[in-house]
Amino acid sequence: MPVTALDHYTIGTSDLGRSVAFYESAIGLKSGPRPPFDFPGAWLYAGERPIVHLFVADAANEANRGAPHTGAFDHIAFTARDIEATVKRLDARGIAYRRQTVPGRAAQQLFLTDPDGIRIELNFADG
Repeated sequence: MPVTALDHYTIGTSDLGRSVAFYESAIGLKSGPRPPFDFPGAWLYAGERPIVHLFVADAANEANRGAPHTGAFDHIAFTARDIEATVKRLDARGIAYRRQTVPGRAAQQLFLTDPDGIRIELNFADG
């Protein structure tokens, strides 16, 4: 079966509340229902889809999940709308970002970093 879409990505965070606040305020995701796992975490939704899963990254939770640290990771990219409104939201919250135009296209991108150092790319086809 071929891959058809990205379902979600999971982040082990050092501060769950701080990360939830970042993904809600900077990226515009919304906290939503999460199954009753036996470790703390949060699911953040884009519309009806929980696309970012967070869990508290500590030795006890890593053992509960049965998964070792996964190694290198560069960034995650989202398709987004309304770059000017996004820039205003980031500026108002004091969140640093880098803006660039995709060479040869009208598309623009914003790059920012979440509280745990994960690079986020926002792609705006609307220029």
